[in-house]
Amino acid sequence: MVAPLCAAVVVVFSAFFPGIDGRLLFASYYGDHMVLQKSPQRAVVWGYGPEGAKITVSLSGPVNQEASPVTVTKGIWKVTLDPVDAGGPYTVNVSSTNYTAILKDVLFGDIWVCGGQSNMFFQTSQVFNASEELALAAKYPHVRPFMAALKESETELPDLIEVKLPWFVARADVLSEFSAVCWLFGRYLYDTMKYPIGLVESCWGGTPVETWSSSRALHMCDLDKLEVPHNNSLLWNAMIHPFVNMTIYGAIWYQGEANTKYHQDKYNCSFPAMIDDWRMAFHQGSGGQTAADFPFGFVQLSTNNKKNIDDGFPELRWHQTADFGFVPNARMKKTFMAVAFDLPDEKSPYGTIHPRDKQDVALRLLLGARAVAYNQKDVLFQGPFPLQIESSQMQINVTYDQIVKVDSSTTIFEICCSETAAPCGSNSLWVPASIMNRGPSNVQLSTSLCNSSSVAALRYAWKDWPCNFKACPIYDASNTLPAPPFVAHRRTGGRNHENELK
Repeated sequence: MVAPLCAAVVVVFSAFFPGIDGRLLFASYYGDHMVLQKSPQRAVVWGYGPEGAKITVSLSGPVNQEASPVTVTKGIWKVTLDPVDAGGPYTVNVSSTNYTAILKDVLFGDIWVCGGQSNMFFQTSQVFNASEELALAAKYPHVRPFMAALKESETELPDLIEVKLPWFVARADVLSEFSAVCWLFGRYLYDTMKYPIGLVESCWGGTPVETWSSSRALHMCDLDKLEVPHNNSLLWNAMIHPFVNMTIYGAIWYQGEANTKYHQDKYNCSFPAMIDDWRMAFHQGSGGQTAADFPFGFVQLSTNNKKNIDDGFPELRWHQTADFGFVPNARMKKTFMAVAFDLPDEKSPYGTIHPRDKQDVALRLLLGARAVAYNQKDVLFQGPFPLQIESSQMQINVTYDQIVKVDSSTTIFEICCSETAAPCGSNSLWVPASIMNRGPSNVQLSTSLCNSSSVAALRYAWKDWPCNFKACPIYDASNTLPAPPFVAHRRTGGRNHENELK
């Protein structure tokens, strides 16, 4: 059983304690008030016990079940329950001849892992209207959070070294320390699905993708021999790998700032490779219960420096999509993205790199989850993206894949003036292409600043800080979802990669 929760509680475990003292224990991230994955998947329950002991796991509540006895092997027991529908509460009883361990107030629902760096770590007490958000906590007793402590390891660990916040029924004083994006996403998801949601926060500020990636994933991108901040795989080993035995439904991710200046050119490989590897590891670790293609949502980078002319942020945003500009795509299947560059926060007391509006971020993630993770039909979750781009001597016509709301702009579109066949890059001549006209699903841009040179490429919102708060020029018809940034060269463009700059 887990001790009563208080805001400062930290439960400390040894990384190598199978069968410690011969006692019967659950693994570190099982506890009272937790959520286990509901049907049709089967929840996995595991822990430690005396070597060779016969272990029985039973479930009592709205539906009762008892699993077949298992034997403790190398100090570990592991049971896969029969499918359980959403709801509860349940009691999970694990017993051997001499010992018993019990979990109380257990719910069955969907479990989401929340990972990344400081914008995922950003606490609920720090968001806009924090007091109002925290006051709502008591209305969501079926959204249950859990938080791993910040720890590193040189080797893959079977369990967490420490737990920062054990599973708890949401209340303001403890929730104030929990991830805002994770909590808000879970709260909004509960409002939609109407059944329990489990939230597992495991993130660390200032960390690059490489430290959250296994050696397998790094090898796929030729990154296995490089030293990075926190070192390769240290947080994968200590803060993600311990969870792979657990059945989960999906993951959300907010990271990338640390890679704007570190291995930025590799992110179009390292990020998709990390997703693929997490999926493989969780699927295998749970005995096939976690889907091999579990849904993975992420936040595209917001903003940092209003005066910055460096391409780090726009390039990273592009690489977050594996250079497609949108997700899901052929390289990143069953993923969804919340565009966030239109949510800058110039007065954030936590630094401009940490905008306080996490509500819109979570709402955009929710739309993606509804469409991609839960297959809800007719849910618009993507902002407008070019379907066709046609250029002439005097103008470019961009046709989008949906009806658009357009405001005027003279700077957010840029064209590259070049006669050469080489792709335009950050050192090429880029000049503004002002919006001249607009239609229901298209905009016409001026090419006058290219003089006699050919228009070799077009890009949109290719800046660290492209526009003010919710004031970018192109949104969907409801003025909710911003058009994401894109770059189109003479031979590329279009959501289906069938169109090009002509």
